Amino acid sequence: MKNYIHKILLIAVLLGGCKKYEQFPVDKVTGNYVFDPLDSAGVNAQSFLYGIYAIVKNGHNRVGGDYLDAASDDAVSSRTGSNIPVTLITTNAVTSFNFPGAENFWEGTNLTQAPTSSGVPDAFWAGVRNANIFINGIGVVPVKGGLSNGTTTAQLWRSEARFLRAYFYFELVRRYGGVPLLGDKVYSIADNLDLPRSNFADCISYIVSECDAIKDSLLTAPVADADNYRVTRGAAMALKAKTLLLAASPLFNGDNIDNANPLTGYTDYDVNRWALAAQAAKDVMDLNTYSLNPVFTDIFLNQNNSERIFIRPGSNSTNIETNNGPVGFQAGGSGNTSPTQELVDAFPMQNGLPVTDPASGYLASDPYSVLSGIKRDPRFTATVFYNGANWLGSTVQTYEGGQSKPNTSLQQTVSGFYMRKFMGDFENATTYSNHSSDWIVMRYAEILLEYAEARNEVEAAPQADVYEQLYAVRARAGIEAGAGGNYGLTPNMTQAQMRAAIQNEWRIEFAFEEHRYFDIRRWKIAETLMNQPRTGVSVVKNGNFYTYNPITILNMVFKENQYLYPIPYNEVAKNPNMKQNPGW
Repeated sequence: MKNYIHKILLIAVLLGGCKKYEQFPVDKVTGNYVFDPLDSAGVNAQSFLYGIYAIVKNGHNRVGGDYLDAASDDAVSSRTGSNIPVTLITTNAVTSFNFPGAENFWEGTNLTQAPTSSGVPDAFWAGVRNANIFINGIGVVPVKGGLSNGTTTAQLWRSEARFLRAYFYFELVRRYGGVPLLGDKVYSIADNLDLPRSNFADCISYIVSECDAIKDSLLTAPVADADNYRVTRGAAMALKAKTLLLAASPLFNGDNIDNANPLTGYTDYDVNRWALAAQAAKDVMDLNTYSLNPVFTDIFLNQNNSERIFIRPGSNSTNIETNNGPVGFQAGGSGNTSPTQELVDAFPMQNGLPVTDPASGYLASDPYSVLSGIKRDPRFTATVFYNGANWLGSTVQTYEGGQSKPNTSLQQTVSGFYMRKFMGDFENATTYSNHSSDWIVMRYAEILLEYAEARNEVEAAPQADVYEQLYAVRARAGIEAGAGGNYGLTPNMTQAQMRAAIQNEWRIEFAFEEHRYFDIRRWKIAETLMNQPRTGVSVVKNGNFYTYNPITILNMVFKENQYLYPIPYNEVAKNPNMKQNPGW
């Protein structure tokens, strides 16, 4: 870590094209310039804070051009080559020497060097360090104003930096387990930098305590328009709930990959960890600040809606469509992301019943309900392009030889599907137009499922409050309540049955939002799911009819050590106190 927690002051500025953070003049990087006791407006200090915000990742095609979920069982990359990061991860072709930089947030930008081409450090350790610089320096800036509860602007900004630091720690911990906790110290080259990793339990306690300490000195509600990315009290409480759910999950709570190793999780099981996670989620619900947005697709396109809790702003563009849209249309599309048949099959019918249920109305001869009057879960058509889907005033043709699967050298779907999520409403348009590409880090539906999951693990059998959260999420999605008002869910489920239902709801509600990749790890089911071939479909057109033939598109490899990332080899080699994760 020596190269990542000390040396020069580096100013992080926002990715080019995003107007929600101000640029900081990188040629002026002295502490006296940033934290100026004569700057009553706090212009330079605020710009530095915006730079810390900018280290939060925008997940759209961020992993070497792919979504992270293309390294789960939900999708594969359509791109070919020997160095596709998501493919390397999902086939276990990575080591502590060569873990893909696009998902290696321990190392990232060396703070002794100039910024990256975007001006933004890659590593979360850079975020931790810059947050500490801000926390220590902001006190001398006589910035005016504050909140109605007496919190000064300087205190507010310091709390925002503390939130961002806690968030960076969360991202590190869910990848690596226990990591060094630096406190508020800004290390210099003269300090002893052979720091050990802190225990997993201590890291969780630290993140939670930070969220508790700052929540009442943050904005109480999201700010409209240009500042709607700012951290709020709800965001701090949501991060606490997210952290406690991670800690309660099987990977860390009683099923540690190295049972006696406190760095890789708790060394015992405690059901109270689930209870703490449930209460933290309930606390967010009781704020009455957030609610489910009535229209599912608008969550991602409408920048000021009641579901967003914390976002990483992006530019207004057509990048999502041009990177992931189906090929064969004049408007363009590279089809980077190929959803799997496994994801497609996870979506129920609109009556809420799974496609495996004979009563669902699912027809193998019309799997996407193009012809029949019985429809799929509306989230399916909002998430996946399939053969016959409407797009740009025409239909997507993923049958063999169709315009969206021409079987030429052109990059195209390898699964018979394309990703639809996050794109604009271009079904009846002739071309793409700019729209928001904000990345939603946390949203309210997540809180409801966190509460349902945690409560289900506390009780011997699922109670009414567990069902209610799934009902709410499904109702918003457009699933029909049905005669019994169960939205397709089986009444009186066992705990195990409800657990499976909740896990599937996570999958279909949050597809491509960087949940599935981590969820199958924290549930410790990746060993089962990720050692099975990922499949797609070959659609063959015969006159006006189609046949659907299953195909294998990728053979995956997952071993137990992959539940946690390796500490980069260089970090272990140069620091005798830095212990490697098991199996690496």
